[in-house]
Amino acid sequence: MLTHRRWESLDGAELGWLRAKHHFVVSADGNPTHAALGPLIVWNDDEIAVGSGFPMHGHRDMEIITYVRQGLLGHRDTLGSEGTIPAGDVQVMSAGRGIRHAEFNRGEVPLKLYQIWLLPREAGGEPAWGTKPFPKGDRSGRFVVLASGFAGDEGALPVRADARVLGAMLKAGESVRHELGAARRAYLVVASGRIEVNGEPVGPLDGVAIAKVAAAQISALEDSELVMVDAG
Repeated sequence: MLTHRRWESLDGAELGWLRAKHHFVVSADGNPTHAALGPLIVWNDDEIAVGSGFPMHGHRDMEIITYVRQGLLGHRDTLGSEGTIPAGDVQVMSAGRGIRHAEFNRGEVPLKLYQIWLLPREAGGEPAWGTKPFPKGDRSGRFVVLASGFAGDEGALPVRADARVLGAMLKAGESVRHELGAARRAYLVVASGRIEVNGEPVGPLDGVAIAKVAAAQISALEDSELVMVDAG
């Protein structure tokens, strides 16, 4: 079963410095059909103005993955971690029993990113932060695991959740098959381009929830950048 969440159907926020779209409902008055998918509870498409960002604030008991699409993300937290994450790189923060951090646009163009929140397997634990480059050329024509809560996914950033975050770059005419099985679910977003999933067209910035199918057959109608969470 495929459930298309088109860009225009997503809830959103306009705060001047922040333009956001929410693939999953984040408030009581949000779109009730955009419910969580297993441990995947938040997928926000954020655009942060130059010179702006989120001031120091706290999280706990959450796995937060940030996929930078455009610009430079600055990060600072109460662990003493500090970094600058360029487009194509991925950041992971395990909030554990509690962490405070700030995120801001450190570049000269609007910062565009996906913020993906996963429920951890267990509450508590020591907070942690990490980041890693994932060259787009390495994802050409295939999905690469960017972050994972499963043993054996070598090279992926670790998260403490029963899920994987994957990325792919497909050229027009290329196809990739992602095996699922009847008991697993996934959520796929088209960061750029146009694709078909099991024959259904999916446009730029759209999302699609995939469940109760053996596999997702994904074909690029034009050059496309894809991000997916296999939510177990």
